[in-house]
Amino acid sequence: MINKIVKSAAEAVKDIHDGAIIMISGFGEAGSPLELIHALIDQGAKDLTIVSNNTGSGNVGLAALIEHKRVKKMICSFPRTANSTVFPELYNAGEIELELVPQGTLAERIRSGGAGVPAFYTPASVNTPLAEGKESRIFDGIEYVLERSIKADFSLVKCEQADRYGNLTYHATARNFGPIMCTAAKKAIIQAKKVVEAGRIDPEVVVTPGIFVERIVEVTNPVNESDLVAQKLKYPW
Repeated sequence: MINKIVKSAAEAVKDIHDGAIIMISGFGEAGSPLELIHALIDQGAKDLTIVSNNTGSGNVGLAALIEHKRVKKMICSFPRTANSTVFPELYNAGEIELELVPQGTLAERIRSGGAGVPAFYTPASVNTPLAEGKESRIFDGIEYVLERSIKADFSLVKCEQADRYGNLTYHATARNFGPIMCTAAKKAIIQAKKVVEAGRIDPEVVVTPGIFVERIVEVTNPVNESDLVAQKLKYPW
């Protein structure tokens, strides 16, 4: 019987290895799998390359992972936001690498990785520093820059509902990068707010089919990143 449910976040991330490439879902705190990230901090993997929309807030979640110097490189669109201080400080000190990617390009690089497309052309970064050193071509009189797709060893994704097969649904904008990150990783590790019995999710509303999911942990009362930041908490507590 297929059952991808595990008992804890610690068990879910236990095999993430040093040097892994990890995709982490979320647009700000919406869809950010904080419990899985905190379990990864506890687990101890280091020299990680993280693919995410931003670099976290305050001293929790992704920002805490970076603060503990487990991340050697960030691939993201927004390395600095209102409550992002950890990454800018380490980057300015030369202690972490950054690959800056326009948001639409980042989404397409991940989607392409999951679809088996090795590279594509986009006009997004033409005549900017982000295009330096990259191949470009003219199509129908318009210049395009070649961008390579991104694949990962693991993805950490937050969803709304899951069943034991790994079929997933998402809540509103918390869906963001989650579905494509599941397809582009060798192993997708899911934090679900609710696990339901097999057959309880209408196939017509499944967003991520179970074939793309490796394991699931139920977190019924996930913490809110903004609340933790407002309280100026740091992980580990």
